[in-house]
Amino acid sequence: MEDREIRLNKYLADCGICSRRDADKLIQQGVVQVDGKPARTGMKVTGQEEIRVRGKKAAVQDRKVVLAYYKPTGVVCTERDVHAEKIVTDEIKYPVRVTYAGRLDKDSEGLLLMTNDGSLIDAMMRGANGHEKEYIVKTSREWTKEALDHMRQGVWLEELQVATRPCSIEQIGPRTIRMVLTQGINRQIRRMCSTEDHKVIALKRTRVINISLDGLRPGEYRELSQEELQGLYKHCGII
Repeated sequence: MEDREIRLNKYLADCGICSRRDADKLIQQGVVQVDGKPARTGMKVTGQEEIRVRGKKAAVQDRKVVLAYYKPTGVVCTERDVHAEKIVTDEIKYPVRVTYAGRLDKDSEGLLLMTNDGSLIDAMMRGANGHEKEYIVKTSREWTKEALDHMRQGVWLEELQVATRPCSIEQIGPRTIRMVLTQGINRQIRRMCSTEDHKVIALKRTRVINISLDGLRPGEYRELSQEELQGLYKHCGII
């Protein structure tokens, strides 16, 4: 870290602790200290200070790591939740601390990217960037062509007062579809299917941008290849 001031939330993201948005939440919760004093929202640091999160020292990692992880159902994407039986950051036993770049809800399974690169996390979380994410979705009843056509065009989510973007949908079974989304709305697929009176009974993410779930079983992870890393970073505009 150069001896120049940067925002504390960016420093925490560069440490691989969480995204800048989540770093602001930690600061507001009062669990971040700078030189023994509670941190303030918007404050700047040089990295020469003693910075701790929940008592643990934060330090920028020299080696950037990105893992592909097959998140099983029941595992929660959160840094800390006393009510969660399984937390994603506790499930991965890796020498370097990593956190999630994008979430999957507790009842969903599939590909989750884990990293200590704050810049990648922030790039992945920007919905305006239109990153492709692919899912296999099974529902409680059979699909009609009309319902699928309606969802492809984008639907209005009344409870969130937002419209979904047009998306790619392929029917691969009477009750099974493959969807490719470019948004990150909370529980988007479940909400979209609900507008057509379909209940999701199984949801698996199989791809994020150029990274595939292929070869992984639930609970397993692997480091990305150099080719995969270059493709991912190029798509996210980091290189």
